[in-house]
Amino acid sequence: MARRPHYHVYVIELSKDVLLEPRFRKSNPAYVEGQPCVYVGMTGLDPDVRFDKHKAGIQANSYVTKYGLRLLPDLYEGFNPMGYEEAQVREVEIGIDLRSAGFGVWQA
Repeated sequence: MARRPHYHVYVIELSKDVLLEPRFRKSNPAYVEGQPCVYVGMTGLDPDVRFDKHKAGIQANSYVTKYGLRLLPDLYEGFNPMGYEEAQVREVEIGIDLRSAGFGVWQA
């Protein structure tokens, strides 16, 4: 019996203070001033639960722990849930699309 799709992609808005981090700035040379900065990830958990874990420092990305503000469900809700392979591909696609729009993007 096949498992039902339960993976999610998610996007977290980061504080503009993340732009002071040299690694973040270097990874986003085409960042357009005034656009949001975000973290894009994928998880087998509900995105709300995953965000809470990031903020608590549990299997967390340091930029999300320090600069994470809120989930941006308008950027990902229509895709979820999905299978693992599809989530891997969609996470990368969302990051590329947001960078193309001038966002500052971090992906683990």
